[in-house]
Amino acid sequence: MTRISRAGFAAASAVAALSLVFTTGCTTKNYVRSQTEPVIQKTNELDDATAANNRAIHDVDTRSQAGIQQAQNSANQAQQNAQNATQAANTAQSSAQDAVNRTDTLAGVVANLDNYKQIGDVSVTFGFDKSNLTKADKDQLDQFGGQLANTKSYILEVTGGTDSVGSKEYNYDLSDRRAMAVVQYLAAKYNVPAHKFYLVGLGKDVEVDTNKTAAGRAKNRHVEVQLLSNTSDNGTPAAQGDNANPAAGSPSGR
Repeated sequence: MTRISRAGFAAASAVAALSLVFTTGCTTKNYVRSQTEPVIQKTNELDDATAANNRAIHDVDTRSQAGIQQAQNSANQAQQNAQNATQAANTAQSSAQDAVNRTDTLAGVVANLDNYKQIGDVSVTFGFDKSNLTKADKDQLDQFGGQLANTKSYILEVTGGTDSVGSKEYNYDLSDRRAMAVVQYLAAKYNVPAHKFYLVGLGKDVEVDTNKTAAGRAKNRHVEVQLLSNTSDNGTPAAQGDNANPAAGSPSGR
């Protein structure tokens, strides 16, 4: 009776142990599942978020590249337009320089010069070895240019000069650049035709003051513009036939 009880007890213990193993195994699996499922879910969510971020970054990069390319195209077009404008301005400047009358004296190129009377003038000075117009120069030219629209049958005698410093050839070129700066300003702003201008006596040969003093040399670095008209105060020609083209022949000189 005792042996059976021991055998039964052993069997019962084995069954209990086996049941405990199965129970423990199931409990462990459930615990592992309960712990790993949130981690897996978070990992999947992070993967989805990463993929979404990558798509967003790619989309932003694509738009940025498109914007950069568009900006570059606009910049290239602007640069091309600027180059075209510069070329057009250079062409216009060259044409103006070619059309301006250059002469040593008006007497040989203007018909009936005695009938022309000076009705206005302006003079601007330049810095040493400079040919650019300052704001003060432009203000003076504006005061002078304001009367051109209401003046009939006029010509503009432009006399440029330099001081005595430097060679004759260099000063001829410098005085020409100074005179052309004045001509181009008046032509562009007040729509003065190039043939109205007569550049006379450029260089250091024409002195308005002594070159022995600094003040005198400063005055010689000048451009003077004289407004000449062959009409009377009431707008009628001062002499018969003088309202035609004033040029009597091809201009000469430098």
